[in-house]
Amino acid sequence: MSSNNGHQPKQAILYARVSTEEQVRSGYSLAQQLEALRGYAAREGYEVVEEVADPGQSGASLERPGMDRVRDLVATGGVSVVLAQDRDRFAREPAYHYLIRKEFEEHGTKIRALNDRGDDSPEGELTDGILDQLGKYERAKIAERTRRGKHRKLRQGKLVAGYSPGYGYRYNSARDGLMVDEKQMRVVRHIFEMVARGESFYAVIKTFEREGVRSPRGQERWNRPTLRNLILSDLYRPHTAGEVAELVAPEVAATLDPDVPYGIAYYGKKQITKRQVSEAAGGERLYRQRIKAQVRDRKQWLAVPVPDAGIPRELADAARAAIKDNRRPPPSGRRVWELSGLLRCCRCGYMMNAQTTTSGSIREHVYFYYRCGGRYRSRNGCDHTKQHRAEEADVKIWRYVRDLMEKPEELRADLERMIELKRKETRGDPEREAKTWLDKLAEVERQRARAQDMAIQGLLSYDELRVKLASLEETREAAEQELATLKNQREHIAELERGKEAVLEHYATIAPEALDSLASKERRHLYKLLQLKALQHPDGSMEVEVSGLPGPELVQPKILE
Repeated sequence: MSSNNGHQPKQAILYARVSTEEQVRSGYSLAQQLEALRGYAAREGYEVVEEVADPGQSGASLERPGMDRVRDLVATGGVSVVLAQDRDRFAREPAYHYLIRKEFEEHGTKIRALNDRGDDSPEGELTDGILDQLGKYERAKIAERTRRGKHRKLRQGKLVAGYSPGYGYRYNSARDGLMVDEKQMRVVRHIFEMVARGESFYAVIKTFEREGVRSPRGQERWNRPTLRNLILSDLYRPHTAGEVAELVAPEVAATLDPDVPYGIAYYGKKQITKRQVSEAAGGERLYRQRIKAQVRDRKQWLAVPVPDAGIPRELADAARAAIKDNRRPPPSGRRVWELSGLLRCCRCGYMMNAQTTTSGSIREHVYFYYRCGGRYRSRNGCDHTKQHRAEEADVKIWRYVRDLMEKPEELRADLERMIELKRKETRGDPEREAKTWLDKLAEVERQRARAQDMAIQGLLSYDELRVKLASLEETREAAEQELATLKNQREHIAELERGKEAVLEHYATIAPEALDSLASKERRHLYKLLQLKALQHPDGSMEVEVSGLPGPELVQPKILE
């Protein structure tokens, strides 16, 4: 990288990133990266505008708080260069690296890394591009070797240690097999016994509450999905050696004792993909992971025999038969829950679940509530345990929305301003970005064909070809995901436009007395058109947003006895 010999100091942004996995390993900390960048900036005469760090962020996505900050600073102009220690600190995917470089060039900003091998010439860019592809290729090879190593271990009848071995079991000292945890397994057997003799999940939960038996996550209250999953798991249902032999490799089957039953642990049941996304909320940008789980074909599952849980097969089958017709009923068929899916807990962000309770000797009194769904789902549980009367919550939200509907011109201005804000949230030129990804897809197809030709000519081995194709497939998936994101953004804005017109053409023009006559289904339809979101506070107050526009806090009405 060339030195700056000009009289006017050039402005630079220092960028450092470390993923969660890299934080575990030593020698690549944020502090070390920034120290190296400061030294380089001082030697080259750069004036540091800001130091930006992305702790615990993966380079597989551009949706990062620190990177968004860098892009905002570059967009304001005047920044000469963004510095990072290594090229993969900007992005691990070469396509993302290319996209950032093009975006920054529009503002007269270059990206530089201390490990750049080339310069600004076409030959230099080619050199760095080749090095990026080689780095991605090597990472793909490492990932492939890791995957094959795990599968080889599983096919040898050994486990790959994960977060939890399964309730009632613990790992052996080598962490490649399971041992029965007798204290926990007694609880599992008790569950099977109670359910097999006809007791409901509710009865099991209440029994454990009285006995002080904590759930697998250490919580005071058990939940129904946990009980159901235990009963249906093949870990606890005994299998004969012959049944297990049909599912495992011959060398593993040869080690089985024909007189001993076994449980079965399955691996690779789901294909998990994770992608970080960001979304605007209340004037700020929130970052979260979007996790997609897809069940693989059963033939792809890898079975490993584990020690028998000590539950008789007849008991396990009886418990399964007792719950085979269980279906989770809808919250209530007796009312329309106007805020279902629209109301969240202000503490943990989980949806407020609809609940129905009854009282009286013949259960003639029915009460409807919203209650935080995160109180049992998170590891420590949400402390927002209060039940909120559904009728009161519905009235508060409707009162706020009705006031909006009585001022159609103000509502139109608010909706148009919201749509404009949504457009501004899209970075850069979506059409140009879409063209970049389409060009990348075309390049992937060219590289795929070239790699196959090289394999035919004997210039690539089968394993090298397979890893190269896997690397190209990752790039293809990344490009298609980004194209889908751009398409979703366009469709979302179009949906808001349609919703705005529907509201203004219908609801905003009817008389106030007609608004009051809207049924619950019509109110809920209106809320969806307005993109309404609400937060419930434990004290009964609520915060509401209509189409992303923050509304005032709603005052809790008088509590009816």
